[in-house]
Amino acid sequence: MTPTLQVENLQTQFHSRGGIARAVNDVSFSIAPGEVMGLVGESGSGKSMTGYSIMGLIDPPGEVVGGRVLFNGQDLRQASAEQMRQIRGNRIAMIFQDPMMTLNPVLRIDTQMVEAVLAHQNVSKATALGLARDALVRVGIAAPDERLRSYPHQFSGGMRQRVAIAIALLNRPDLIICDEPTTALDVTIQGQILFEMQKLCRETGTALIWITHDLSVVAGLADTVSVMYAGRIVENGTVEQVLRQPRHPYTYGLIASAPSRNAAGQPLHQIAGSTPSLLKLPDGCAFRDRCGNASAACSQIPETRQLDGRSLRCFHPMEVELCATL
Repeated sequence: MTPTLQVENLQTQFHSRGGIARAVNDVSFSIAPGEVMGLVGESGSGKSMTGYSIMGLIDPPGEVVGGRVLFNGQDLRQASAEQMRQIRGNRIAMIFQDPMMTLNPVLRIDTQMVEAVLAHQNVSKATALGLARDALVRVGIAAPDERLRSYPHQFSGGMRQRVAIAIALLNRPDLIICDEPTTALDVTIQGQILFEMQKLCRETGTALIWITHDLSVVAGLADTVSVMYAGRIVENGTVEQVLRQPRHPYTYGLIASAPSRNAAGQPLHQIAGSTPSLLKLPDGCAFRDRCGNASAACSQIPETRQLDGRSLRCFHPMEVELCATL
């Protein structure tokens, strides 16, 4: 089966007075139709920048300097501005963490949603309005006819995020990139959104990249998971593989830090140290200064290798099995 998206050796840099920050550093992965991939890691690991790079949304002083982004066989890095305009919001949609990056504060919701449909589909305005109404219902917004006539400032933050998600679903894209879209939502609505996303993937073959730091969401939603650290994917495999038997010390540290894995009344587990500056990454493995398994070999950058059906960047893979609960 041809992948919906295939990212090969993607590299994105930001130029500053302090030097070059390699926000996305030799990232590769692929997603099949209908597959959900979780992209996890600490803040600053490069998760969102990977999504923006795929969408062609990197502005100066940043630039994508290498790699290929193949979407249904087409290299998006070679696409013209007009071609990308036709693809964004139509074949590829992105849901941002801040809904006001999607919504225009001076236009009513119905105007924005209808324009999103008419820009890519040859349908009447009445049909587009019906699609907009149905999309609001799918994300749990009551009284959709009244809400369509509202402005973004008349919604709470969580309601605005639901509208942004509804806009992304309008044209039933082949790929949706979700940048922590349910952070502002309560758990009931979050569960409803996750159900709708899974249903969309099953019914239409839409591929989904879910960027998050919440491993419990990934455990219930995703088929595969990629773990990012300091701009690189350090471990990639199925959810069952990675969350049950993490082989990279960083992956293990993330999972062990989940509150549900810590005993009541005891100090929470945490990874020692902090994420290094992308301007001053240590030589070799970027995680070695925080890793209890580091050795002299870690002064070299580990190459990606296949191990137990997953890809891994580590000289000292762990042998550990965890219970499934997160």
